[in-house]
Amino acid sequence: MAQAVARGALPVWLSVLPWGLTLWCLCGAGPLWSGNHEWKKLILTQHWPPTVCKEVNTCRDTLDYWTIHGLWPDRAEDCNQSWSFNLNEIKDLLGDMKVYWPDVIHPSSNRSQFWKHEWDKHGTCAAQVDALNSEKKYFGKSLDLYKQLDLNSVLLKFGIKPSINYYQLADFKDALTRIYGVVPKIQCLLPEQGETVQTVGQIELCFTKEDLHLRNCTEPGEPLSSKQEDWLAMGAASTHGMMVCEDGPIFYPPPAKTLQ
Repeated sequence: MAQAVARGALPVWLSVLPWGLTLWCLCGAGPLWSGNHEWKKLILTQHWPPTVCKEVNTCRDTLDYWTIHGLWPDRAEDCNQSWSFNLNEIKDLLGDMKVYWPDVIHPSSNRSQFWKHEWDKHGTCAAQVDALNSEKKYFGKSLDLYKQLDLNSVLLKFGIKPSINYYQLADFKDALTRIYGVVPKIQCLLPEQGETVQTVGQIELCFTKEDLHLRNCTEPGEPLSSKQEDWLAMGAASTHGMMVCEDGPIFYPPPAKTLQ
């Protein structure tokens, strides 16, 4: 009797195979998220091109306004390596991209490698949110937030403009907090040999994940992941010398002449 049952029964692995195939198909139907990529807020990071060019010393040109560095989920990177960047997806945005999100370091003709890097590293993670779940949405919303913040005009409104004279870090923090109602993160380039003052290079303003409303970049008692601490201390790959600014004098450099 036991032998008859054994002969008529399917092996366990065959009985669960259809369910396994179904789950595999369902998983394969959507974005291929890899690993644990939970994050809680978005960081819109803007950098000051003259400082970036001062650091890398290879810029072909420089600009006299703050530009977008990226829109970064705070605790996730490279979430979907199968979701390749496609320049055609943002062809309608290229006019604004070249103005407000330029690659000030590399002199390539379309400078799209910078955008590819931001999409691969950060955009594929931000895409977990419906409002950012495509290339066009991610870059388009980043441009919208940049224009909404209007950082260049805010600083000018408080008389903060590039100058050979120094400001205090508090001048920047107070102006931004008064306008936006949240505490920003400000990063500086450390003094080079023979210099005594840090140079402002990057400003981060943060947004909630759920509804993209401004929020403090850190809350009292909020723990930071080791990766997030690295980001806050070092910025991205193109800003290795930048750290969170220390209280005290700060240099906001005027644009240099275009390098040949």
